[in-house]
Formats: sequence, structure tokens, C-alpha cells
Amino acid sequence: MSETQKVIEIEILRYLPESDQAPHSEVYKVPFTDDMSVLQGAQYIKDNFDGSLTFRWSCRMAICGSCGMMINGIPKLSCETFLRDYYPNRITIEALANFPIEKDLVVDLSGFIEKLESIQPYIIPKEPRTLAQGEYIQSPAQFAEYIQFTSCINCTLCYAACPQVGLNPDFIGPGAMALLHRYNMDSRDGGQAQRMELVASEEGVYNCSAVGYCSEVCPKHVDPGNAVNISKINAAKDYFLRFLSPKGGSK
Repeated sequence: MSETQKVIEIEILRYLPESDQAPHSEVYKVPFTDDMSVLQGAQYIKDNFDGSLTFRWSCRMAICGSCGMMINGIPKLSCETFLRDYYPNRITIEALANFPIEKDLVVDLSGFIEKLESIQPYIIPKEPRTLAQGEYIQSPAQFAEYIQFTSCINCTLCYAACPQVGLNPDFIGPGAMALLHRYNMDSRDGGQAQRMELVASEEGVYNCSAVGYCSEVCPKHVDPGNAVNISKINAAKDYFLRFLSPKGGSK
């Protein structure tokens, strides 16, 4: 082992559905250098200690969002979290909170995917246009209204951080709400009225208790907590407009 290498203990919550009745912890001693990420530490364990260790990853550049884990109890992307920041203490790695565990560090995301689909995450044109009429024009200022909310990589760290998701799995949650807000703010979109029904529903924004931890853990600074708060205001406005005038409400 070179002089630049150190050894850190990594405690991983393991769960093998075919043999385990409940998750259990296993500890591994991993040699590392200062440029090694937590994801690389998990890969070292898989390559050298236990090939059955299961986790998700793809790009290793904080773009794909697939390598999220609970690292010392905090939702983080393991590819951009470094072992050097935890040495010489033991580091714990667990599957993302608030999701069913499929195996080891892999969680079932089917519920999250259903929530994403429910918000209609695509532009619903205000009015049809032919090819001859050309593209839908949008100014830089109009794009700036929602650009922050386009950066979501669906890593689901915000769901692991959200206490309300833990209490109520039916809550649409911060990530999907941020994406919903992105399309509602788009000047080319005409689907806000349809989405507002979901926003104001029992599974919608009023489940949020404004903790704000979702925005704190977001690796792309999307600020889903702010998107949820704005949607709360819009839902209240929508309600009163509908109450005052049958023709009121969202666009």
C-alpha cells in the first residue's frame, strides 16, 4: 500500500431479499486515496470483498442522479461525496430513506415514477400550431422565469429528505412538484388548470410542512421547497378566483 493510501471503515446496510428477514449492517475496511468518492469505495467493496453488493450508478459526474445514498444519515450523491471528508471516522452507507428497499442500496422507484407521470411533465400547447406557422417563440426573460427548475436530475434525494413523504407515501413530493412548477411557469404551456387540480388535491402541496430540507440536499440547487411554496400560493389564488367567479382560476 502506498504512503498516500489510508484505510477507512465503511459500514453498509445490506439486505438480500432472498435470505434476509430484515436489513443488517456489515463493515468493510477500504484502502483509499484522497480522490476516491464514496461510490468508488462501494465499488472497491464489490470488486474485492463481496460481488453481491448491489447499488445503482451510471455517469459518476453528478448528472444521472442514480447513485443517491444515505451517507452518515444524509441523502447525497455518492459520486460527488469523498471518503477523505469522513476519515478517520467510520462512514455509514444506507439505501435512500422513504423508499422500499429492493436489495442492499437499491430502492424501488416505481412510486416516484408514477408521481412524475401524474403531473404531465411536458408542454401542453395553449393552442395548436402548424409547421407553416413556425415554432413557439419564447423570450430569454420568459425562459428565465423557470430555468432554475429545469435542472432536476430525478435523483430523489429530496424525497429521502422529506419528512412528509415518510409519513404519507401518497404525497406527490418535492421533486415532482418542482417539475410541475417548471411547466406551469412556461409561457408556451396551457396545462396549468389541469395540473392545479393535482396541486390542490389531498396528495398535493398542502401536505408540505415547509421544513425545507428538500432544498438543502438538492445537488443541483433546484430549490423544490420554493416551488412547493409558490404552488401553495397559486393554489390559494386559484381557489379564491374560482370562488369569486365561475370563469376565474388558472389559465
